[in-house]
Amino acid sequence: MWAAITKPFAWLMVKLYELTGNYGVSVIFFALVVNLILTPFMAKSKKGMMRTSRLQPQIQEIQRRHEGNPQKLNQEMQKLYQENGANPMSGCLWSLIPFPILIALYSVIRQPLTRMMFVAQDVVDAIQTYFVDAGLYTIPAKTDAYFEIKLTELAHRYWQPLHDAIPDQLTGLIDVDFSFLGLNLGSQPQWNFMFKTDWSDVSVWLPALGLFLIPFISAFLSWASMKISNSMNPQTGNEQAQASMKSMNIMMPLMSVWICFVMPAAMGIYWIANSVFGLIRDFILTKVYTKKLDREDAERIAARSAREKELEAKRLETERLRAEGRTEKNVNTSKKKMQAVEKQKSDERKAALDRADRAARRERLGIKDNELPPSQVGNRRYARGRAYVPDRFTNPETAEEATLAAAAESEFAPAIDESIPDDIPAVETAEVETEVTEAAEETVESAEETVPAEEAEPVSEESKEE
Repeated sequence: MWAAITKPFAWLMVKLYELTGNYGVSVIFFALVVNLILTPFMAKSKKGMMRTSRLQPQIQEIQRRHEGNPQKLNQEMQKLYQENGANPMSGCLWSLIPFPILIALYSVIRQPLTRMMFVAQDVVDAIQTYFVDAGLYTIPAKTDAYFEIKLTELAHRYWQPLHDAIPDQLTGLIDVDFSFLGLNLGSQPQWNFMFKTDWSDVSVWLPALGLFLIPFISAFLSWASMKISNSMNPQTGNEQAQASMKSMNIMMPLMSVWICFVMPAAMGIYWIANSVFGLIRDFILTKVYTKKLDREDAERIAARSAREKELEAKRLETERLRAEGRTEKNVNTSKKKMQAVEKQKSDERKAALDRADRAARRERLGIKDNELPPSQVGNRRYARGRAYVPDRFTNPETAEEATLAAAAESEFAPAIDESIPDDIPAVETAEVETEVTEAAEETVESAEETVPAEEAEPVSEESKEE
């Protein structure tokens, strides 16, 4: 399975080596191609990091306001990210992509025969047997992780004798030269080369010095890359975050030094090239997304300002209408006012029906004059003359006598006495009441015909009883 994963990287390395004819140059171009392929993903990560960096002041303010309320803090943070189109996790995933590529490249460099050239294991055994028999290679007592590199170097050095000896057993073998600028990229840098190097021979100590400097150059470029990136995108987080960033700036270069010392020098060349291309890519993306984010922020601010102006205009219009009494609340559209209007209409309909009922009774009783206002003299004995006693409230001692006298002198008394005798038989009274009821019902029906259908209401039981 791992062979299938590393196969695309191995194919790319072989094609680049065939194109350039130099192992070191092919490693540099490999780093360039990888950076070009990863640029869209790294651009997305860069944009997310820059957008999040711009929100740091607002993030700190939200953290300060909701320090003791984690639930409210998360809600406000999500709202802030959503309004600004930011995702703090967008840059995390893409930033981890280079590490699997680094591991795959390490496998290709460490095992050039089986991982890069994809030669069969019996071909590797045949090459090893040939050099062991020739006294050029000794099988180590312990497992050597880089024995394929040594066999590849011997195959390059003794390419023609090897093909003359076992021409039929070298299927897929490629002549690979690990030299680059006088350095053997297949070997490991030695940290103690100063104590083991023959300083009298420049051809010996100069390549050893070059290999020794590769890890430190790689560490310096790694540190410079993070330093420049932080300067372009300043992080204004809390003290703990800043301390963590400082620790990262120290640990990553140290890790780079260690990796370059324990791996073949080709990995150090890749690390250096990748750092240089990363710096260039980061510089370009920072310039591009700075302008883009500035434009997006300006558009967002303009949209927010326009929305605020629109809301302010609506508020002022509402206040003007309220001052003029023409707001929706003042045109009787509220629920309570609609109910009050309906109640008033209902009361008016009931009053109209009551008036019609009283008119029918007066007509049935022979009363031809127009109905007087309720505040004036009534047509019942106990109510006659009440309006003609001006001092009925100021002189309660004489109010009763004055009221009775006014009722006796009322102009309606003889007519009522004649129309309705006191000694009327019960049967006749019932007949009169029946006639009055029928007349009232006929009047009500006529009144309902004059009132619109949607406004008419049934006659109450109290009206029927009267």
